[in-house]
Amino acid sequence: MIAILSDIHGNYEALKAVLGVLDSLKIKQLYCLGDIVGYYSQVNECCNELRNRNVKCVMGNHDWYMVSGTKCLRSRSVNDCLEFQRKIISKVNLEWIRTFPLLIKEYGISMVHGGWINPIDEYLENTKEYFDTIDGKIFVSGHTHIQCIYQNKKKIYCNPGSVGQPRDGDNRAAFVTFDGKKFELYRVKYNIGKVGKLMELAGFDRYYYGCLYDASTHLHK
Repeated sequence: MIAILSDIHGNYEALKAVLGVLDSLKIKQLYCLGDIVGYYSQVNECCNELRNRNVKCVMGNHDWYMVSGTKCLRSRSVNDCLEFQRKIISKVNLEWIRTFPLLIKEYGISMVHGGWINPIDEYLENTKEYFDTIDGKIFVSGHTHIQCIYQNKKKIYCNPGSVGQPRDGDNRAAFVTFDGKKFELYRVKYNIGKVGKLMELAGFDRYYYGCLYDASTHLHK
C-alpha cells in the first residue's frame, strides 16, 4: 500500500498529524504531489520531514515560484508568504526542491501537481472527455485542494486533497492511500490554533491563516 499527499504549504502541524496516522499503516512508499512551500511558516520543518522519509515529490506551482524566484500573478498573499519563506528556507531544502520532476509514473499511477496539459498550474476538470485524451488508467493530482475520487469504466482519477489548506469545507488535513486497486480517502484533525500563533510570530495577521478554520475560502488577493 502506498500513500499520497499534496499541498502541504508549510503547515507542519497538519503534516505531523497526517504522518502520525501513516506511521500506523503499512505504507510501502509515500508520494507528495507538490506545493510543500507557500502560505504557512514552517517550510523547513516540512521539507526536512519529507527529505528524511525519502518521500518522492513532483513540482508544484508554489515550489516553482520558490526555486525560480518568480511571483504568482494572481495572488498578493501568495507572494507575501513566499517572500518570507525565501528568507528562511535552508540551502539544502531549496536545492532539494529544484530536483522535483513534473511527473512521476509508478505503481501504474500517473502523478502530477496540476494536470496533464499543464503539470504545474492547471485546474483540471475531472471529466471523461478530459481523461479520454490522456494515456494511462490511474491518475492523481493536487492543486485544487479538494479531495475527490472520479471513476468511469476505464479510468480512475483521485485528488488527495490538501494537507495544509483544505478548500472543500472540511478543515481536517487530507490524504489518500492506494492498495493497487482502489483509493481510500482520509481526514485528520490537527492544531489549527498553533499554526495561527506561529504565523503571528512570523508577522502575519489572521487574514493569512483564517481560511484554515472553515476550509471554504482561500487567499487570492
